[in-house]
Amino acid sequence: MRTKFASAIITFPREPFVSKLRISVVQYLNTAPLVRGFTHGPLQGKYDLTFTVPSQCAEELRMGAADVAIIPAIEYLRIPNLVILPDLSIASKERVRSLLIVSKSPIREARSIALDSSSRSTQALTKILCDVRWLIAPEFYEAVPDLAAMLANSDAALFIGDPALRLAIAAEEHVTPGRDGELVCTGAQVGLPQIPKLHLYDVVHEWWQLTERPAVLAVWAARPEIATPELAADFSASLAFGLAHLPEICAEASRELKLPEKELSLYLRTNIDYSLDQENLKGLAEYFARAARLGLIPQLAPISIAATKSSPARSISLESASHPASA
Repeated sequence: MRTKFASAIITFPREPFVSKLRISVVQYLNTAPLVRGFTHGPLQGKYDLTFTVPSQCAEELRMGAADVAIIPAIEYLRIPNLVILPDLSIASKERVRSLLIVSKSPIREARSIALDSSSRSTQALTKILCDVRWLIAPEFYEAVPDLAAMLANSDAALFIGDPALRLAIAAEEHVTPGRDGELVCTGAQVGLPQIPKLHLYDVVHEWWQLTERPAVLAVWAARPEIATPELAADFSASLAFGLAHLPEICAEASRELKLPEKELSLYLRTNIDYSLDQENLKGLAEYFARAARLGLIPQLAPISIAATKSSPARSISLESASHPASA
């Protein structure tokens, strides 16, 4: 179920229709700082924003219904003729808390995994982890993000976004470490009394254990003719405004999500990284290389980064990542 979180991202006045660039935005808390300047700051009203789930953001950009979108990272190599806006992403260095694989037994015993249909990047990460880290080949199928229903029909479930963060916060009060580094709690402790025991795997932490690299989960992407230096500057300014107003974002989200403000602040300040620094680019390159090996993307291609007012557009080769480090 999509979060009801609204005020920190989507409360802003509508103006009469004018020709504006259309921006498709993920309606999760971790996107709020990226668009705060567009929704509450000096850039308010300049662009036409719509809010949806990650998979739909990619479809809107693919179909031309959006000019710019925050898309799952995997979709960058599935949609032709895109560039990435510079120095921006939704990434996580080591542990994210809002991307969970929830299993009724240790994950290495899983024979079926329900995949949150809102996801694209994390679906691919899950398949990579199953193949290389856990050495299992479960049956995968997409399901609407209802954890109880997902676990009623499968051994494990990929669960993402604000609902997953809510589950992680609830579980962290009760968990004990599992034998494979996961967190273990009872179902009753997180509102699923019908399930005796749950094993919670943080997808980014499992990726880090496999590669010792961060995970880039989403990027701002656009067609090359749209991605001007002026556009890039606006998106950087919007994030800067958001990071300067994290206390307000967390207070608003706490009221909407009914979660502790300090936990939301910890999440946005510690678990989420909004840069596309060299470390994150290496993680992204390795992710693409491993996805290509499993046939999850058509082929490897260079990463095209749009120009800024102070630096030209650039292309980053992925050839060096075509042979990922051994797990």
